[in-house]
Amino acid sequence: MSSLDARLKSAIRDVPDFPKPGILFKDITPVLADPALMEAITARFAERWGGGKIDAVVGMESRGFLFGMPLAMRLGVPFVPARKPGKLPYHRISESYALEYGTATLELHTDALAASQRALVIDDLIATGGTALATAKLVEKLGAKVAGFGFVIELGFLDGRKALGDYAVDAIVQF
Repeated sequence: MSSLDARLKSAIRDVPDFPKPGILFKDITPVLADPALMEAITARFAERWGGGKIDAVVGMESRGFLFGMPLAMRLGVPFVPARKPGKLPYHRISESYALEYGTATLELHTDALAASQRALVIDDLIATGGTALATAKLVEKLGAKVAGFGFVIELGFLDGRKALGDYAVDAIVQF
């Protein structure tokens, strides 16, 4: 286990029965409260995805913004927010995806990415992979390429990595 892995496992708080009975929620709030740990996460992603491997970072609403924006700044590439409906003011495209009970939708501005760009999709956690896959579809609808996915946490028992198929998946810590 790496030092960063151990630090994250120590900082991530388990909250039982949230948001509903039977769920053990992985709370990243203590991670956000630790500037040195946030810097280490950003450095880790920058090491993996820097060096010209990506042209943009796409963060999924809302916790993907917390990790995506500092990374985009570190790498000197644009940050693109994947937002919930009604949040983006300009022309946009949408992608709906299945949730355990119902559906959800994410949107990107139509001019968020150029066809030649390689985008890293980033979020705090991968569970079943549905949100990440919907974001990849949005990136590809714009003609851009998904270079890969970056997650702080992977809930391996939910098989989200499998849902993402052949895409490169980079998760710092697994549960």
